[in-house]
Amino acid sequence: MTTTHQTETGPALELRGAGIGFNGRTLWQDVNLRIQPGEFLAVLGPNGSGKSTLLKVLLGLYELDEGEAFLAGRPAEKARADVGYIPQRHTMDPNTPLRARDLVALGLDGHRYGFRFGKNKALQAKVDHLLEAVGATGYADMPVGVLSGGEQQRLRAAQAIADQPAVLLCDEPLHSLDLYHQEAVTALLNQQRAENGTAIVFVTHEINPVLDYVDRVLYFAQGQYRLGTPDEIMTSETLTELYGAPVEVLRHNGRVLVYASHAEGHFCCDDESVGALPGTSTGAIPTLEATGAERQGR
Repeated sequence: MTTTHQTETGPALELRGAGIGFNGRTLWQDVNLRIQPGEFLAVLGPNGSGKSTLLKVLLGLYELDEGEAFLAGRPAEKARADVGYIPQRHTMDPNTPLRARDLVALGLDGHRYGFRFGKNKALQAKVDHLLEAVGATGYADMPVGVLSGGEQQRLRAAQAIADQPAVLLCDEPLHSLDLYHQEAVTALLNQQRAENGTAIVFVTHEINPVLDYVDRVLYFAQGQYRLGTPDEIMTSETLTELYGAPVEVLRHNGRVLVYASHAEGHFCCDDESVGALPGTSTGAIPTLEATGAERQGR
């Protein structure tokens, strides 16, 4: 039986005066944020700006240096049962003793001890529905270790929403997916928030695939942040102010394009999206090496 997690009253997620840093370097500070049930928040910023760190704080894995974090009305470290999580892509060992459907099923009964005995028709039907939703029916009974990175990532998305979490944390969930499956996964996440009130925190370097769904953007850079709607944040004025260097934002056919003509060490790019500022498809700035914090998953 699937448990539906609800926030009885108040926000699904809240940060109060939150700040964190590493080795004397502040990633972000004095962050105040309230996300309501069903809200879709996109988190953008250059490498090393603290996007993945934010998710680890919300997962209760990192402690804040200042402030507080709450999920579903409880301190983050005590609210893990209310959280779904799609991690950054990492390839599974070829010898992992799980089929694709077994991995998804862990999102429904992975908290239980021991082996699953007999057939649970309701669970199997739910798993089949999730597999179909992410386009994974064709390899449902294959070992997960022999699947491609994109195929494994689709399974992680299905697993994360299986138990209808109050908050869904997504760390570059569209990485390695083709356009068709990007659309399938984003549509599934949007359905989850529309039907179940799940709040979504979506870390990404590219906002365009989810732009139609995003309610607000949280943009980290230079130890600062800006929070607002996409129309408020993805502007030349806002990003120029945030980065401290000229940035030009253009909109074309419903897509956001961001260019920077004078990088001078201010910008870091996604290693696999050369020349583009975070949140864009293309750009005109040199590729800079990621900071040490980003290499460590921060």
